[in-house]
This record gives sequence, structure tokens and C-alpha cells, in this order.
Amino acid sequence: MEANESQELQEHAEHGAHESTLRPVAFTMSALAVFVAVTTLLGHRTSTEVILYQNQATDTWNQYQAHKIRSYNTTLSQDLLTVTVVSDKAAAAKLANDYASHQKKWNDELEEEQKQAEALQTKVELTEAREDRFDLAEALLEIGLVITSVTLLTKSRMYWYLGLGFSALGVAAVVSAFLLK
Repeated sequence: MEANESQELQEHAEHGAHESTLRPVAFTMSALAVFVAVTTLLGHRTSTEVILYQNQATDTWNQYQAHKIRSYNTTLSQDLLTVTVVSDKAAAAKLANDYASHQKKWNDELEEEQKQAEALQTKVELTEAREDRFDLAEALLEIGLVITSVTLLTKSRMYWYLGLGFSALGVAAVVSAFLLK
């Protein structure tokens, strides 16, 4: 065996040793890439939920406003009946009774619609908070992935540990998103 061949074998063995010590880093990077993808997907779905809940809340508030306007117009009509001279007192009394029954019904509906709209608005705010947590988690996981990849370039495990720290914070942010109530 020549000296060159011996030196090449020794370098190849050292290179293989470095590769085996970096396998956990490569595996960590693969796992982090999967976590980033899942977190991104959860964030996008939560963002869609926010939009849907906001649309529902807006529709409910619009319906509430329409009923409120109708109720106000009915009140104005009732007021007009009390101050104008009416030739048919029986018809005016019937209209006043009809208006009063409509007002009672609409007041009940208004109260219910307001509760529904407020509940939907609360859902929107909760879902937005969850979306923010997923966004934070995605950023932390991506930072962890990039810092961990620096380990492959520098062969320094310090970057791997630092990347794991950022990744742990990202996982904690995901967990906290699920714990929001």
C-alpha cells in the first residue's frame, strides 16, 4: 500500500466519522422541516377560520342593524299616529297594536342577534390569537431549522443546541395555540 492510499483511507475514515456525528443534526433538521410544514398548514387553516368567523360576525351585525332600523322606523310611525288627526280611530288603534306587537317581537330578536354577533366576535378574537401563536411558532421553528443547519457547515454542536432551543420555543408556541380557550 502506498503512502497516498494510506492517507486517503485515513481521510475517508475521518470524513465518515464526522458524518456519523452529524447524523443526529441531519435528523433534527428533517424533523424540524416537518414541524415547520405542519405549523404553516395549521396557521393557514386558522387564518381561513378567522376570515369565515369575521364574515359571519359581520353578517350578524348587519342583520342586527337592519332590524334596529326597522324598529326605529316603526317607533316613528307609532309616534306619528299619536300626534296626527285620524278619521278612523279603530283602524289607527289596530295599527298601533300591530306596531306594538312588532316592536316586542323585534326587541326580542334584536337582543338575540346582538348576543350571537358578540359571541361570533369573541370567536374571531380567539381565533386571531391562535393564528398569531401559529405564526410565532412557525418563525421560531424556521429560525431553529436555519441555526441547526449551520452546524453542518461549522461542525460545532453549539449551533445544534441553539437551534434546538429555538425549536423548543416554537413547539411551546404551537402547544399554547391549542390551549387557548
